[in-house]
Amino acid sequence: MSKVISQETFDDVVKENIVDFSMDPVEAKEETIKQFEAQGINLANIIKDLALNPDSGVPLLNETIDKIKAHIGANSSETETLLECLVILEEECQKSIPHRVLAGKNGAHDVLITLLEGQVLSENNSNPNIEVLEKCLKAMNSLINKQPDLFDAESLALIIPLLKVENVEICCLTLQWLQKACIMHEMNRQNIMNAGLLKHLKSHVSKNNVQVLSNVIAVFRYLVLDDDIRIEYGCAHEHAKNIANEVLVDLTKLLKDIQDTNVVADLLLTIGTLSVRHEFCAAVEEVGGLKIIFEIMTANPKSVRINREALKLIRALAGHDSVKLQIVQQGAAPIIKELLVIHNSNENVVSVALLCISTLTLRAKDNSVTFFEIGVTEPIVEVIRLHPKNKMIQRNAAWAIRNMVSRSRDQCETWLSHGIEDLLNAAMIEHPAVEHDIKAALRDLGCKVVLKEEWTGTAEKKIVNS
Repeated sequence: MSKVISQETFDDVVKENIVDFSMDPVEAKEETIKQFEAQGINLANIIKDLALNPDSGVPLLNETIDKIKAHIGANSSETETLLECLVILEEECQKSIPHRVLAGKNGAHDVLITLLEGQVLSENNSNPNIEVLEKCLKAMNSLINKQPDLFDAESLALIIPLLKVENVEICCLTLQWLQKACIMHEMNRQNIMNAGLLKHLKSHVSKNNVQVLSNVIAVFRYLVLDDDIRIEYGCAHEHAKNIANEVLVDLTKLLKDIQDTNVVADLLLTIGTLSVRHEFCAAVEEVGGLKIIFEIMTANPKSVRINREALKLIRALAGHDSVKLQIVQQGAAPIIKELLVIHNSNENVVSVALLCISTLTLRAKDNSVTFFEIGVTEPIVEVIRLHPKNKMIQRNAAWAIRNMVSRSRDQCETWLSHGIEDLLNAAMIEHPAVEHDIKAALRDLGCKVVLKEEWTGTAEKKIVNS
């Protein structure tokens, strides 16, 4: 079993080489690594690229945190040195996860919380220093990135006071802090929802500032994640329901008032994420959401991101059968066909468009007939031909074809005249993982399909038909 050392031991030896032997930082680290490796020490757990103070040999990260602690201990009102330290802390934490973990172990989170509390919770500080707040929050965002366990009750208690600070940059940085706290941490998400933050977040759902709007709807999306492997059952659906009840209609109405295409795409993504129940799908349709979505798609036919998110949203809304019919009746089919033509080389758009068609035509003969009559067969065949190596496109196309012809057998001849049988057979050979899906399409097209019995067994007792 190999021997290991602590980061402190490694740093002490590097410091000794700099101070006692007058080595420069690079040479000191190289010499230290050679020394320990010669002794059979495993250095896999050591951060070897820590920036060092060339005079003292102390890691810059450790030294900076100690300076901030000294500033707090001295209750100093001088901010120039503090701001410099906060910038260094942010830069060091941005380098890697090990840097952030080391900063957390050395108390970086505690000192940042103390500084923030002094600015927004102190009775003696009714006018917080915006520059200090900004640098603190930037450092906090760098520190907590991919280590949300640091977000605790003290952190949560600061969110509402920070959101009340009348400064756009502070508001955005606070919302980004919340976003990072939600990723891969179910308990943080539950604590945030239970703390009653939703009404404070809702107050920022407005067209007045698109930067704030973009960040607040990102928080909504992160609150409905289900990515914490430590928790067997999360509350993603419950969170989505609560958030949708508060803001879904407002977000839908905002779509027609926002000009920034990136924010529009974020809104489409958020509405789709929150539309997890039939009543929410119906609510979007009732306030004219479908018409707005189609207008956005028509106005931005070449925008990959807007159309990708719009197609995802349409597919989510189609989970409600009556809304599914409305989607096609209000003119979705020609728009989707046009996107397949314009973006036929873009695998992401094509894949989502095919999924959208398969959802809209599932158990909906009238929708299938509408898609067929506008000539969607040729674009679908063309994208199958253009992307033979893409398994998802081949599978989604097979789903779309199967759903279109399963209740409209009169379409089969047209599909076959475009050579779809050979294309699907080639896809089945290329992608055996989706063989079952492709066979279902071939079967409903009336093509010859060899169905394999996956399992056969022998009964212990003879079965006699009475």
